[in-house]
Formats: sequence, C-alpha cells, structure tokens
Amino acid sequence: MLYGAYEYRKLTTSPAPFGEGAGGGAIEQRTANGEQRMTNNENIITVRNLVKKFGHFVANDHLNFEVRKGEIFGFLGANGAGKTTTIRILCGLSYPTSGEVNVAGLDIYRQRNLVKRNIGYMSQRFSLYDDLTVYENIRFYAGIYGLGRKEIVTKAEVLMNRLGLEAARDKLIRDLPQGWKQKLAFSVAIIHDPKIVFLDEPTGGVDPITRRQFWNLIFEAAREGITIFVTTHYMDEAEYCDRVTIMVDGKISALDTPSELKKTYAAANMNEVFLKLARTAINEE
Repeated sequence: MLYGAYEYRKLTTSPAPFGEGAGGGAIEQRTANGEQRMTNNENIITVRNLVKKFGHFVANDHLNFEVRKGEIFGFLGANGAGKTTTIRILCGLSYPTSGEVNVAGLDIYRQRNLVKRNIGYMSQRFSLYDDLTVYENIRFYAGIYGLGRKEIVTKAEVLMNRLGLEAARDKLIRDLPQGWKQKLAFSVAIIHDPKIVFLDEPTGGVDPITRRQFWNLIFEAAREGITIFVTTHYMDEAEYCDRVTIMVDGKISALDTPSELKKTYAAANMNEVFLKLARTAINEE
C-alpha cells in the first residue's frame, strides 16, 4: 500500500436502489489531478430493517442501507443519533434486536467471529497502548489479527518505513505527537488487509493539516480495495466520501452522494445539509 499525497474528487453518481448492485460493475471516480479511481458496485455491507432496542429506547429504528466494495462511506449524525450502536453491530460486538445484517458476505448472527477477522477498527482514541513502543504495538495488533511471526516482522518493517517511523521504532507511544499516533493507529487497523475498516471519529482532536494527511491514507486504502466506513463530526470531511448517510434520532434521514444531497437540500455545503436535517427533527418534536 503506497501512502502518498492523494486528493479526491468524485464524479456525480447515482446510488443503486437498495438490494441491487450485487452483480458487480464499477463506478468511475476521479482524483483532483484527474486520476481515475474505480469502485465496485458489489455490496459488501447490506442492512435491512435493522432495529436495536435498549429496553424501551430505540437506538436504531429500521435502518436500511448498503455499502459498496471499495467505497468511502460516510456515516454521520449528532451525538446520540445511533451511529456507534450501528458500528458495534456491524463489527460483531453487539446483536441486533431484529433485522438482517450481512458484512463481507457473512451473517452477523451466525458468523460474528468470521466477521471480526475480515474487518479493521479504529476509534477516536486510536486504540494504541501508551506504555508499549511503536514496534511492540504493531507486533501486538498484527498478532491479534492472526498474522504469522515472519509476516509480522516483514509488515512491521514496511509499515515503519512508509510512515517514516524507523527512528521511533523503540519510542513509547505516549512520547509520539498526536498526528503520528493517528497515522500509526490507522495503519495498524489495516495491517491484515481487511475487506472493511471502520473508523469511528478518527480525526477528532487533531489539527486541520494532520486531518488532511490522514485522509490521504484513507484514499490510498480505498484505492487498494479496502472499504472505508467512517463517522465524523467534521462536515468538510463528508465531502470526501463517495456516499453519505445522515442519522437523526436513530433513523436514516438521508443517503446519497454529497453533491446530490447538496442539490436536494439546496445547500452550499454538507454542513448546511446536516443543519437542515437536524432542524427538521427538532421542529417535528
């Protein structure tokens, strides 16, 4: 996987109706410098009528959506909208109350352990151990993901070289700048070449330049065929996604490409789209 400066701009595309797209095909997308990127029209995540209740509280209210193979899929919503609950279900960490969920061709009810082997995960806290060194963190997580000893050694060296962390090999994570922690955490999350990586607000608490550098890594991973499922509170980042879902009060209020959402809601940017949907929900209460 090559980590280089890669800026993304999409061509307007129309999402396939729910449940379609399993037959393959490709969608053309283009970088800012004109380079083409192709995403497969095959669904790698399919969710039908997903409901998750905690007592009488409905966290996910009949969600229906699909994510295409190789897609950068934005999953947005205010705090408490149900995003994290959905991600926990998709990662096999929680059972739905009802509904059908298929991740990487696997049933979330019967094949949770297999699902976990086919995905990567990175949270806002980066999931790294502060009292371990850079190399020890890489080796630890590669082992958890099931890589063999020789493969771990090889991939660790390649990863540190690409991130420019060779000199920091024996440094404790707590001594690294926040931006380096972020890049390392993402690289560790995909060290086993997963089909999907879930990024739960991965750019929280870092400066704009570091955020942009991090998205370069996301674009490169997508080019390699890894599907990106990302949540963020930064609406400018939503512009980089192939398609965006916006959750409001446990329900999907909108799902489309950023360009189509801006047209639909007569908005100049994704922040305006988000605010209009949030205000609609408040006015209906």
